[in-house]
Order: sequence, then C-alpha cells, then structure tokens
Amino acid sequence: MKLMSGNANRPLAQAIADYLDAPLSNVEIERFADDELFVRIDENMRGEDVFVIQSTSKPANDNLMELLICMDALTRASANRITAVIPYFGYARQDRKTGGRTPITAKLVANLIAGSGAHRVLTLDLHAGQIQGFFDIPTDNLFATPVFERDIRRAYDIKDLMIVSPDVGGVVRARALASRLGADIAIVDKRRPRAGQSEVMNIIGDVEGRRCIIFDDIIDSGGTLCNAAKAIMDQGAAQVSAYITHGVLSGKACERIDASVLSELVVTDSIDVTEKAAGSKKVRTLSVAPLLGEAIRRIANDESVSKLFD
Repeated sequence: MKLMSGNANRPLAQAIADYLDAPLSNVEIERFADDELFVRIDENMRGEDVFVIQSTSKPANDNLMELLICMDALTRASANRITAVIPYFGYARQDRKTGGRTPITAKLVANLIAGSGAHRVLTLDLHAGQIQGFFDIPTDNLFATPVFERDIRRAYDIKDLMIVSPDVGGVVRARALASRLGADIAIVDKRRPRAGQSEVMNIIGDVEGRRCIIFDDIIDSGGTLCNAAKAIMDQGAAQVSAYITHGVLSGKACERIDASVLSELVVTDSIDVTEKAAGSKKVRTLSVAPLLGEAIRRIANDESVSKLFD
C-alpha cells in the first residue's frame, strides 16, 4: 500500500499516514509560469495499491486538477489500483438541474475522476447520497456520525439533548445521529415568501428548555446556520450549538459565527482549517484521520468498510 497527497490538506494526509504507520510518498507538484500544474512521482509505483488523499476544497479547480493529474501519473506509472480519497467532495451541491440549461457538475466531476484512472473512490458525508450513483466505479461514502457521537457524549448531558435538522432534506442525517444518542429531533422549516425577502424559519418540535445541536454536512457562509440558531433560541431553547462535517467557512463566516447565539461550532478537518477558523473563539475541529485511516486499511485488506458504522 502506498499513500499520496496533494496540497489541499497536507495535515490531514499526514495524520492518516501516522494512523496507518505508513509514510507519504514523495511527490513533486509544481506550477509553470502560466499556472499549469505538473506532477512528478519520485517513487516506483508499479503494481502498487495507491491511495491519493486530496479534498477538492477551495481553490476547488486547482485541487481537483491536482487530483486528476496525480491519478493520470499513477496510471502511466503502472499502479495496480488507484483509490481517490476525497474527504471533501467539491461540486457536490451541484447534484441536479436547478433550471433550464444548467449543468449537473457533480456528475461531470465523477466522470473526470473515473476517466483519470481511479479504480474506486473513498469520500466522507456526500451532500447527497445519490452522488454515489454518479460513479461507475466502487464508491464508499463514510459518515462522520461516530466521530461526532463520541464528542457529544463527552461534552453533553444526553437527557436534555435535541438534535436539529436545519432543513427537511437533512432529516435522515439528523435522525441517524439522534438514534445513536437516544435523543429527540426537531426540524427547521425554511420558507422564503417572495424573492428578495429574508427567510422565515419555523421550528417543528418543542425545543423549549432543551440543549439543541444543529447537525448538517456543510457550512459555507454561515448565514442560514446563524439564522436557524436564532430561531431556535427564540423558541425558548436553553442552548444551541452545531456539529457540521465540512467547514467550508467562506467569506465572513467565522465572524458571523462568533457574533451569533451559537455556543460553539464543531467541524472536522476534512477541509484544512483556515487561519480565521483557527482564531475563532467558537469554532472547534475534530479529526477524521482515524476514521479515514481505518477505512483505507480495510480497503487495502479487502475487509468490510460498512462495519465501521455498526
């Protein structure tokens, strides 16, 4: 087994390598004067089982091209099997046509990954489960739920806990965590009465006096999350925090979080932590390196990955 990493999230790749007690392979990634990328692998990869660790987070296009070029280089180096390990799958929110003459970019990216030589994909908390079907190669979609569950049990009293889905589409995800914890769930019903007006939020479920945890897969600008937290507190909740897998945290997201009623925001290191997030008084990071590392080990040994979540 060989481990490779692009530049998207070197700290996570190194943590996975440490978990597996396997070094990261030597790879040179250079940029020409016109910004074209060039990859050279400085080790023999013939006949090897190679795992390329690369999130396609910001800058999404550069990181995606790094992944594709690395896999093409491995294909031409006669690697036996190539697994694209994508902790954060960028473009996942473009998983359907939203209007006439619009793309389904998640499917396009899936085609590019398979066409670049990947034999299988390992990812974490896809925005929509059906994206697995966009790939014509085996795809394992891991869940950060066990990582969050352990942290919640350590930090919270389960008796007065309530898991909140930020929208109707996330109910299945919220119910899975609530079931593991033996907690109740609530739902934020978001409505936009007309274009240009701010969202009106209704809470489905009795949150009065409860310690609420908003559970979701992606936080980007943070506006919707902060509005949802305020709506929950307005309904009499004792406390609101959030556990979200992928901390995109673009623009002024960290400032919004710090100024909000949220007690804390917990994200994973699927995306490399920015300086703003590291300096935020409310943002905390949990590592998914052991989860990804164990999945990699099981794939390399042809063992079951699904048993990680039993």
